[in-house]
Amino acid sequence: MKKLIFRNFAKDTLNFFLIMSLTVGIIVWTLQAVNYFDYVSQDGHGLKTYFSYIILNFPKIINRILPFIFFISLFYIINEYELRNELQIFWTFGITKIEFANKIIIFSIFLTVFQIWFGSFLSPLTQLKGRELLKNSNINFFTSLIKEGKFINAVDGLTIFIDQKNNDESYSNIFIDDSTKAQKRMIYAKYGKIVDNQNLRLFKLFNGKVINRDKKKINVFEFDQIDFNLKDYSTGTILVPKIQELPSKVLLKCAMSDTDFKINFPKYKSFVCNESIKKEIKQELFKRFYKPLYIPIIAILSCFLIIYPKNNFKYQRVKKGIFLVTFFMLVISEATLRYSASSQLATFLYLSIPIISFFIIYISFYRSVRNV
Repeated sequence: MKKLIFRNFAKDTLNFFLIMSLTVGIIVWTLQAVNYFDYVSQDGHGLKTYFSYIILNFPKIINRILPFIFFISLFYIINEYELRNELQIFWTFGITKIEFANKIIIFSIFLTVFQIWFGSFLSPLTQLKGRELLKNSNINFFTSLIKEGKFINAVDGLTIFIDQKNNDESYSNIFIDDSTKAQKRMIYAKYGKIVDNQNLRLFKLFNGKVINRDKKKINVFEFDQIDFNLKDYSTGTILVPKIQELPSKVLLKCAMSDTDFKINFPKYKSFVCNESIKKEIKQELFKRFYKPLYIPIIAILSCFLIIYPKNNFKYQRVKKGIFLVTFFMLVISEATLRYSASSQLATFLYLSIPIISFFIIYISFYRSVRNV
């Protein structure tokens, strides 16, 4: 019977946890999606690339909100059980409050392991896929960026200026400064038109001049028509993966290495591991592998709700206190992470706080239960 009671409690908590994770995750995801729309409006990516990118960023959001959602779920379900007198069923069948808390802690340990996997493998993997998606996409929304009298810098090293857009979708007085290759060139055309031809996107230019520049000489020639292939140019997206997007094994290798080295990624510039970024790498590793240890602390804090019944005058005060203390612990987990790699002392304190806090809170809970 005890197993059945705990199974129902775990089922209710898990269902609420999943619903809250999706609900809050979608809200945060929607807000971020609005900010990411600059990839379309400014960088020239297509809507397909945009939607694929924001979908790949959804696991990162879930990973960030998971501890808070876990606390809200436990807090809500335990409070609901108390209000509906369902916690009395546990005590009636001989389940002690310490036994109840231990079950919650065991459940939180499984969630801790899940978040370590989620944050160290799945979230970086999807973020890296999203970065590759942006890097590999062409400027297939280029025509929407063209405005009269505006310099277009959607591609790193490429500047295009359009003096006038005509009614027939052609352009007049076009200036192009192309510094993406070893030989720099400047192009002026009297008019031009963008043509989509299967896998090609051409900027057909008419009646103009090309100025080729290198270190030694300058060549100038005139043309009646040339084709400027826009497919050759990728967007100005960051070429080197961000640290939070790198695989954990790469970060561990860099953190433990005493020498600088390069790691080659397909379609990216080499990632260089050096002393200047090791502090940030250690912080990222702590965030992935150690920060989830605050989840069992959240679990035992939530269990303080079962100490007093709802008809006790201390219940409301304890409930408010639990919410504030847990929120404070979540803030500490974020704040101390920023300084976790600043020195050996800061690292020691960061590693010590969750362990010491857990045992202090657990002992306090144990004594409180015995004294009630």
